[in-house]
Amino acid sequence: MNVTADAILLTGCAGFIGSRVAQQLLAGGSRVVGVDNVNDYYDVRLKRHRLTQLACQAHFAFVEADIEDERAVAALFDAHRFSCVINLAARAGVRYSMENPRVYMTTNLMGSLNLLESMRRHGISKFVLASTSSLYSGQSMPFVESLPVNTPISPYAASKKAAEVLAYSYHFLYGIDVSVVRYFTVYGPAGRPDMSIFRFIRWIDQQHPIELFGDGKQSRDFTYVDDIAQGTILAMRPLGYEIINLGGGNEPTSLLEVIEQIEHHFGKKANFDRRPFHQADMKSTWADISKAKRLLGWQPTVPLREGIAQTVNWYRQNLPFSSSIVL
Repeated sequence: MNVTADAILLTGCAGFIGSRVAQQLLAGGSRVVGVDNVNDYYDVRLKRHRLTQLACQAHFAFVEADIEDERAVAALFDAHRFSCVINLAARAGVRYSMENPRVYMTTNLMGSLNLLESMRRHGISKFVLASTSSLYSGQSMPFVESLPVNTPISPYAASKKAAEVLAYSYHFLYGIDVSVVRYFTVYGPAGRPDMSIFRFIRWIDQQHPIELFGDGKQSRDFTYVDDIAQGTILAMRPLGYEIINLGGGNEPTSLLEVIEQIEHHFGKKANFDRRPFHQADMKSTWADISKAKRLLGWQPTVPLREGIAQTVNWYRQNLPFSSSIVL
């Protein structure tokens, strides 16, 4: 790829959402420099699988690096000319953040700081930051962006809130245009194996008992990954500093309802290994997406039933690999 031409820096490009954002950017004619440290938080083979889909594209360049590494980030900005930075590199997972909180702060906060500092030095004006619906814990639904989110209940949510606040300070001090996109329970083909829908598909197919925390009535605003990718790209437009929900926008769906849909595809009934509800989990999430509609002209297009069907199809088409991914 010609690195002298303006490109988009996309961190976390081997990740679930990042790889789909990369695909949509490339399909739209953009040049993309993708960065990922390809860590082993979950099965690295799945990340390599996603990267394989991108590697053959002429306008894509991959750099294996960690945004926690200040020197590596600085070298990246010295080598390329960027028009926008989309930061999807993050440590995800509410429960694991309680076991290893430090890495969440070093990646989600210090990694963002390294990017913003390089943007400031090179005069790059647009930053898109991925954040989370986990910040809305304890608020009334549907969640609107103006709700106070000052009491995160996990280190993961706290690290995302810290990154949002840091990005605002760089907007205020240096005029960097910032779009913070708060994602709501993203699912789809080649999804993260630590997320519920991926696990439910595997466990139902293999007749392995489903680990169900609580009674299964907890509900989520499930959002298909391609819709999320489109909203993330639309957030690249100049907005000043805005926090924008990207979610399904409909009433949330319970885990038991999702399990029933997956059972239908396999013609098998789920078995359950029932466990106590985790204190860091949220009972329900539901996005108010009126701001995304107004500012971005965005709304999701893939209904849950169709999205689950496509996710099950990916699982089946990628057997036996998909059945061997470490959960």
